[in-house]
Amino acid sequence: MLRTRQQQAANKHNFGRAPLRRPGAVVAAGNHAVAAGGRQLPVQQHPLANIAENRLLHEYESMIKNAFDGIVPILKEISALQHDRDFQSRAQAIAQAKLGFSLPDSILDDAWVEQLDMKRLFAWSVFQTYKRYSDDFFAHDPLGNNDTKGFDEFLQACGFHTLDITPCSDGRLAHFIRYVLRLPHHSVRRKSYAGAMFDIDNNIQKWVETEMLRYREGVPNTADQPTRYLKMVAYHFSSVDPDHEGCAAHGSDTHQAAKSGLERLLEFKQAIENSFCCGASIDLLLIGLDTDTDAIRIHIPDEHGDISLDSFVDALEVFEQTQNMDASPARKHIEQTIEQCSVTAASGMKQLCGRLLENNMSQIMYVRNDYGRHYPDIGHAERFIGVGIGFEEKQLRNLMYFAYLNTVEESVADLDVGVSIFTRLNVSHGLPIPVVVRFDYHSNVPGARERAKQRCARVTRALLSRYSELAEKGFIQVMQLVRDCTSNGSVEVVDCTVDRKLVVGTL
Repeated sequence: MLRTRQQQAANKHNFGRAPLRRPGAVVAAGNHAVAAGGRQLPVQQHPLANIAENRLLHEYESMIKNAFDGIVPILKEISALQHDRDFQSRAQAIAQAKLGFSLPDSILDDAWVEQLDMKRLFAWSVFQTYKRYSDDFFAHDPLGNNDTKGFDEFLQACGFHTLDITPCSDGRLAHFIRYVLRLPHHSVRRKSYAGAMFDIDNNIQKWVETEMLRYREGVPNTADQPTRYLKMVAYHFSSVDPDHEGCAAHGSDTHQAAKSGLERLLEFKQAIENSFCCGASIDLLLIGLDTDTDAIRIHIPDEHGDISLDSFVDALEVFEQTQNMDASPARKHIEQTIEQCSVTAASGMKQLCGRLLENNMSQIMYVRNDYGRHYPDIGHAERFIGVGIGFEEKQLRNLMYFAYLNTVEESVADLDVGVSIFTRLNVSHGLPIPVVVRFDYHSNVPGARERAKQRCARVTRALLSRYSELAEKGFIQVMQLVRDCTSNGSVEVVDCTVDRKLVVGTL
């Protein structure tokens, strides 16, 4: 309702060990969902929700997160054995059986004379688990959507040839494309920035590249159609604890987060119009995400493309209003709600917003059936930091905090936020901050791989220098990766602070 105010996810392959159910997760059992401890919750239903896809997406999310969350208990088991006579062989046997990989012998060798270096073992395990998760993603496309071609055609029918989305780099929005909006991730351009404050110059370059490909190469094949580039910003807020668990980059001020996102959109549009002739322009869309419930709010533009911060469609209200309807009346209700919000909006924009709202019904039900009224981890619970360019596989909530950058200097604010978050999550408990530095490259460009490796090394040096106090105590560990994004191959390990003597291929 208008508010004023202010391939499939479950491929039949294994990811290391058999998946374990994460504590606190909820599973369906008859007409109830059974939470940890035997507590029962009624299963939520909605006429527009895709129950089969929900099941597959939850299976995949649980499998990956279980792999990361199982690291500490398994390392505790190994740590308890460190003074046993056959410690090294037993530790490796446990690691292989329960983690799915070996631990560095160089760390285990010294356990008999000094305390086992758990910080390095923890970082190694996180890096290994991440690499296997990434390789699995590119090898099997577990979150692939068979409707990629259909969505591309639908987007073009709505009057847009490209959908470019900037969510906040907060890990609670990492699943925004494939889960929250239920879009084929191959069809959407995504670059995350702290506070969703995207780099305007970088986005201008992407717009130019897209337009050139469209007119010269016919990708997408819409050069003879009046379609436009659609830029979306996704800000976020917390309904459970709005004063503390909103967007850190905007001081948990929801209005400021939305206002800043809209201002950046308008600046980008103005930059395009000022820089290029012949009526060059773009369309804009602003969406808010409640990171506690995964419900979205859509600020629908009017016929002039203007967006109001005080007028939006709230998906959670739409969910509750349509929950007991049949599918056809529920879709009609969504159409009417969008019409009330912006009578003069372009028909294509209304159609797209309607699709996004309908898709979000599945995600709202996903959260309610698997966790209750909201997620138990309403705050940050990321497992590692990702830095650089790439990470297409980052499609899971609260798995990774991401800082998109070419140099540390240009993204200091994003990195400082991430390190601050992990100081609370890890360092305060004696665990290091695992940082994956990665730069993807195009192998058809001469010298691209070497330049990517050089960027990894340069960023790593800058990271260790900026956070030298943490690094000197072993509280920051870095793995460097590159990946050829013109193929569907795996990531390549360049270096790792856990043990620089290890060569590529042992990771």
